[in-house]
Amino acid sequence: MSDSVQHAAGAGRTRDEKRLLASTLVGTTIEWYDFFIYAQAASLVFAPHFFKPLSADAPGVASLLSLATIGISFLFRPLGAVVAGRFGDRLGRKAMLVMTLIMMGAATALIGLLPTYAQIGVAAPILLIVLRVVQGFSAGGEWGGAALMAVEHAPLGKRGYFGSYPQTGVPLGLILATGVLWVISSSTSEEQFLAWGWRIPFLVSVVLIVFGYLVRRLVEESPVFQEMLDRKAHSSAPLQELFRSNTRNVVLAALIFVANNAAGYLVIAYFLSYGKTLGLSRPTVLLATIVGAVGWLVFTVYSGALSDRIGRVRTFQIGYAAVFVWMLPMFLMMGTGSGVLFALAIVVLSFGIGLSYGPMSAMYAEMFPAKVRYSGVSIGYAFGAILGGAFAPTIAEALTQATGSAYSVGAYIMVLSVISIIAVTMVREPRGADLNA
Repeated sequence: MSDSVQHAAGAGRTRDEKRLLASTLVGTTIEWYDFFIYAQAASLVFAPHFFKPLSADAPGVASLLSLATIGISFLFRPLGAVVAGRFGDRLGRKAMLVMTLIMMGAATALIGLLPTYAQIGVAAPILLIVLRVVQGFSAGGEWGGAALMAVEHAPLGKRGYFGSYPQTGVPLGLILATGVLWVISSSTSEEQFLAWGWRIPFLVSVVLIVFGYLVRRLVEESPVFQEMLDRKAHSSAPLQELFRSNTRNVVLAALIFVANNAAGYLVIAYFLSYGKTLGLSRPTVLLATIVGAVGWLVFTVYSGALSDRIGRVRTFQIGYAAVFVWMLPMFLMMGTGSGVLFALAIVVLSFGIGLSYGPMSAMYAEMFPAKVRYSGVSIGYAFGAILGGAFAPTIAEALTQATGSAYSVGAYIMVLSVISIIAVTMVREPRGADLNA
């Protein structure tokens, strides 16, 4: 099936295309809602609830440990990527998407029911970490499947645009997670929020998972994977074959993602704690995060379509240059202690984050051959997340405590931006590559 035939077929599949985009959008939004609720709770409430022995004498250390649990899950994302990649390449993208959705939702809901350290002692942080690991495993398998479902269904000239839909699940998940926290935080007292209010967003996941499952059941399997089934073109060892012939692209995919993921996790988690040190109220910082996430959403969709016109590599380069240039002015603006300027600073940052995230699905899909594509994009993405966002909030908090200045955090992201822009420049422009088996 040539790309032109796919395009022609896509012209008559408008209803299916809408169903596909809805599936990838809804599914990734729900999964990232679950993932980000944890990250934000780690910034706001987990230190006193689950790391109590350290809270009284060393609150800074307790906060670092709480933020570090965000990163622990990333260490298991490659395992999720390997498992989902192997079975996704063999059994289909759709089956793995449904499985990871259910696993993520179950772990999230159980966190909302978890007793605290005061109730069950050291078992509380241990169980919290175990459930976070399950979240990480699920997230490792989620993104690659959603990205390929969107890109492999897309007409040739709209891969970037179609591929931006699962990417928007990140800012939409952030908007949803932060919005729920903002409503609860604004409608409860400090004591009520710390006692039981923080649990509500985790329990809401049960409803979202049911909705996402119903939507994903309606989507047909990827046409490229179906062609592979017809040709019996499975690889007996897709992971082995991936690294035998595509190691360079896996490494480049990981390094391309590093700076974007680290900068994104400043918005997702670090700014919540940093805003408190500036004297901003929790609802103010949450509202600023929502505003910034809206900008992230807009620029992600825009950049996917932009990459269809000017290329994936050029779009990434513009995005990372913007992140690099904005780092120090951003912290200068935030340092004023104004809630409005704090929100505006995040919005401007979202331009660079969006442009270096929207084209990712399409570019990664075009970098790998079909029979190892799921494994390639998932593993590259997972390792990039470990090197980038896994411990970015922890590193940022440690740098702030050690130097007494947030400018050190800006310098840290600038170094990562240089690494990612070099990596993406080493990729031969993949736009328009043949995606067929």
